[in-house]
Amino acid sequence: MKDDSPNGMIAQTASLGNLIRDEFDACNERVLKFIPDSDLRKMEHVVIAGCGDSHMSGLATEFAFEQIAGIPTEPFNSLDGGRYNAPFVQPNTIMFAISVGGDKMRTVEVAARFRKFGATTVGVTAHPDSALGKRVNLILDCTIPGHKPSPGVRSYRVSLLMLWLLAIRLGEVRGKLSKQEAAALRAELKATGDACDATVDANHDKALEIARAFKDQPIYVFTGHGPNYASALFGAAKVIEAAGQHAMGQNTEEWCHLQYFTNVMADTPTFMISPGDRGHSRAAEVIEPMARLGRQVVAVVPEGDTLIAPKAKYVMPVVGKVGELFSPMVYAIPSELFSAHLSDVVGNPPFRRPSEGRFAAYAGGNTIFTSVVNEGDGW
Repeated sequence: MKDDSPNGMIAQTASLGNLIRDEFDACNERVLKFIPDSDLRKMEHVVIAGCGDSHMSGLATEFAFEQIAGIPTEPFNSLDGGRYNAPFVQPNTIMFAISVGGDKMRTVEVAARFRKFGATTVGVTAHPDSALGKRVNLILDCTIPGHKPSPGVRSYRVSLLMLWLLAIRLGEVRGKLSKQEAAALRAELKATGDACDATVDANHDKALEIARAFKDQPIYVFTGHGPNYASALFGAAKVIEAAGQHAMGQNTEEWCHLQYFTNVMADTPTFMISPGDRGHSRAAEVIEPMARLGRQVVAVVPEGDTLIAPKAKYVMPVVGKVGELFSPMVYAIPSELFSAHLSDVVGNPPFRRPSEGRFAAYAGGNTIFTSVVNEGDGW
């Protein structure tokens, strides 16, 4: 599918394969050069902090840092990380503050406070001269070519790409990976671009069909596990941002403890995101009560899946061999396409723009760009 859709979110989603292939080598070079190996080798703890999509990128990559690099990793929301966790930072911590724009004040704050309490702080941003860039020890430039305006699609992928490349590099310098193993992982990561292309092509028309079927629903639920708990949160976020509809992301197991008991709107559309690995057998169990309760299940699963797909109302297949480690790069695509089409079907523009109503002053109205940064010891 060409990335020339008038819907910016569809266009950005269609561009992901080229983005990954075209920018991979440049991003890897930045990761290899921003800090000496000798300094990186000293690090014993990783913290990743951000808001919104940037926080989700930390959740999506935590597993990779721990499996590939063998290093304890904590992904924090910026508010909690800065005001609750920073004063207790462990020795030899490297902290990655994720904000492509560098202008989200809570992420500026968490970076400043972790630096104050002794962490080596890295701003992962496309704006080194931003408020974030001025508060960190080091910059990891995540600039990529611009595209049509959209809720975060390409920006989320560059955050994921940078973090996974960092995990691979940490694995190398810590002696957890041989050069050959690291090269194989980089090749696997780059190959997700091809899976993105194939998955977009397989789901564009299906996403429109589902959006039309669900256009009158008041709420949407997304479930996922492991790295794809982040994909569930991300899917809900895109419905909210693109279409202005209520949505929530939930862990697959937690759905059984909470949403299972909801008796309002029994036919709630429920997207089950499962890449066919560690949590897949559990998800296959969970779809049974989902279907029994009347939930309209959309399965985001590997093409050819036989455990979950036959029991779902709709199937949005992920095409191509995608291991669980890097699966959030591709498994978010069906949710993005659905959200983009839902925006068109219900007639709500992304972020409610253009608007003269409550959302007109978006940049200042929700205070994420204007909130006061507290860099002191107390509150």
